[in-house]
Amino acid sequence: MKNIRKLIAVFLAVLMIFAFAACKGTDEEEKTTADQGEGSISIVCTTFPLYDWVKNILGGENENAKLTLLLDNGVDLHNYQASADDIVTIHNADVFVYVGGTSDSWVNDVVSEAQNENLISVNLMETLGEAAKVEEEVEGMEAEGEEEKEYDEHIWLSLKNAAVLVDVLSDALGKADPENADRYSENASAYIGRINELDKKYEETVKDAKFDTVLFGDRFPFRYLVDDYGLKYYAAFAGCSAESEASFETVSFLAGKVDELGLPAVLTIEGSDGKIAETIVSTAKSNPAVLTVDSM
Repeated sequence: MKNIRKLIAVFLAVLMIFAFAACKGTDEEEKTTADQGEGSISIVCTTFPLYDWVKNILGGENENAKLTLLLDNGVDLHNYQASADDIVTIHNADVFVYVGGTSDSWVNDVVSEAQNENLISVNLMETLGEAAKVEEEVEGMEAEGEEEKEYDEHIWLSLKNAAVLVDVLSDALGKADPENADRYSENASAYIGRINELDKKYEETVKDAKFDTVLFGDRFPFRYLVDDYGLKYYAAFAGCSAESEASFETVSFLAGKVDELGLPAVLTIEGSDGKIAETIVSTAKSNPAVLTVDSM
């Protein structure tokens, strides 16, 4: 249990580097850094990790920029649709940052209709190119039954991705605000250094861990993270799955894996009711704990 808790603790440590401010609320103060007058730039980000990356690039002295988080706290990226006010906010921005997966299919129309010819839109999955991963079905996972494969949108759950994308975002901000480009570059370099330090901690922890497999009685948005460190995984559903009910076969398979591998924990993600994980635990012959790992 000590080793698995150590591994889970390092999973949770990603929040320390990506979410110092955390999602404390949904009022306008929490959504923007500043709103200055003439000469300021406006940046809009769809989800909190992207917002937090940009916030760190801007640094403490960000009076020249207005930074807006589009999705309120608790809003699921997979179900979000932009409101009329959101579209206006994007059209008035200098830089618009979004993930670029299937859930962002609404973005293309919004960007193409923008009258602001100087709008810099940053599609992060497009930026990743071949590093963007297609969702996969591993043994025991509920089949989606979809012919066309979807790309895994949870790109922020890779520190290696984060280091690349922070550099790209720094360049975008520099183009929108050349006067402060050097400061953005310096802030990005410092932040990437912290990301790389955490990346090394992950590598060291996984290398020393007793277990190299995680098992989720839930959706599994951590594909990028486990691939980075050579971990194996089993899960009830893929990361972007809309399913919420697991079959008897899936529960039985996962419970069998818990016993076979001697895993001391079944994992869930934030916001889950935990029923599938609890059913797996009750079906397993051992007595594993149920632990939560935050995917944001």
